[in-house]
Amino acid sequence: MSDLRDWTIATASDAMEKGEVSSVELTDAFIAAMEAGRTLNAFITETPELARERAAASDERRKNGDARGPMDGIPIGMKDLFCTEGVKTTAASHILDNFVPTYESTVSGNLRDAGAVMLGKTNLDEFAMGSANITSYFGSVKNPWTPEGANANLVPGGSSGGSVAAVSGGLAIAATGTDTGGSIRQPASFTGLVGMKPTYGRCSRWGTVAFASSLDQAGPLTRTVEDAAIMLQAMASHDPKDSTSLPMVLPDCRAACTRDAKGLRVGIPKEYTLDGMPEEIQKLWNQGAQWFKEMGAEIVEVSLPHTKYALPTYYIVAPAEASSNLARYDGVRYGFRKDGASLDEMYELTRGEGFGAEVQRRVLIGTYVLSAGYYDAYYVKAQQVRTLIAEDFKKIFADVDVLLTPTAPSAAFAEGDKMDDPIAMYLNDVFTVPASLAGLPAISVPGGVDKDGLPLGLQLITGVCQEETLFRAASALEMAAGFEARP
Repeated sequence: MSDLRDWTIATASDAMEKGEVSSVELTDAFIAAMEAGRTLNAFITETPELARERAAASDERRKNGDARGPMDGIPIGMKDLFCTEGVKTTAASHILDNFVPTYESTVSGNLRDAGAVMLGKTNLDEFAMGSANITSYFGSVKNPWTPEGANANLVPGGSSGGSVAAVSGGLAIAATGTDTGGSIRQPASFTGLVGMKPTYGRCSRWGTVAFASSLDQAGPLTRTVEDAAIMLQAMASHDPKDSTSLPMVLPDCRAACTRDAKGLRVGIPKEYTLDGMPEEIQKLWNQGAQWFKEMGAEIVEVSLPHTKYALPTYYIVAPAEASSNLARYDGVRYGFRKDGASLDEMYELTRGEGFGAEVQRRVLIGTYVLSAGYYDAYYVKAQQVRTLIAEDFKKIFADVDVLLTPTAPSAAFAEGDKMDDPIAMYLNDVFTVPASLAGLPAISVPGGVDKDGLPLGLQLITGVCQEETLFRAASALEMAAGFEARP
């Protein structure tokens, strides 16, 4: 069997259909890789028995000529934010470290029904709060990439760090992620993968541990744009159990990957040029624009004037919603509990010990901005600015088809860097947050490497429910970039 890092959903599916490999053989190979790659700390819970059971069922369907789903027999990692029936779901937090759901999230259930084989639950920043995967109760995740000529441990990005480490490190063919302010796209950029956030509401949030309900959205992490289209098709659905779920059928995104970029109007937002931005990031961004121009697209400079307010707006809205969502973890109903002399003391001890430092920080910020006297000054004002940001995008997409920006302001950085400066950490999301606030679909495509041989991503953003255009542009960009580097 060839190098696992080169397997894609498309090639593995073809190989299984031709009888060149069975799902059980493929799954066993990835189980062995998962066990050999534990130094990455990509998985919190491994489920080899369940994986073999689902792989055998896939092979049986193939043998009998039964109907098969788009992910049939494909070994994947499941971010440990999706509730999985009978399998521990922790959100990488001490407060949920022994929680076993009695139900299945809609996204993981859709993938199961599409034939996907779950290898295990991947690590993440606690409650998805972070951009480096260093806040997990179960330890930091290591990036499979290292700088040329050095042995430094790099962060994989966050919060979906375990998912990208699993795919980039050859421990799974693909994995699920969740994106609140960039937690699919930024780690994809750090690890040379494709990371896609669909329009808010495309993927149901039911059964997904909540961080910020008006922002959270599930999406695929894969090796190719085509794979992302295949996986999204399996994940997305209208769900009556989620009041924010879109009652719309996802278009054929895989077919869109076969179209070229000729005739597309590609916007370059001038506000995404930051003071002090590394020259390599600017150079790659310029190169991306040049690639599109050479493919017959029209390059248009555009303005999104409220972009500069996106990050502070996000860090008011997201913690406020987190404060509300995390109030349910009180030690009374489920999860970790620390007894005290009184009910109040029990709450204090449970939440003080059960939540890590970053989660506590965001809960406190959120509680502050929602408190009497500050609600109007902060939260209401942030919601008003969020509306202005969304209006900026709406106006722009009347004139252009897609926006091209960098995905992250740097390549992956070393463990320990920025850890003592929360603001520096929050700046990792500066390019990804605006699309999240507006609920827009966006994708990160690997575009090249920096001077140390580390991957850099380019981000594409389209209008609401314009995933077809997004995949068309992303596939063209992927072909032009020809990214072939490996960890």
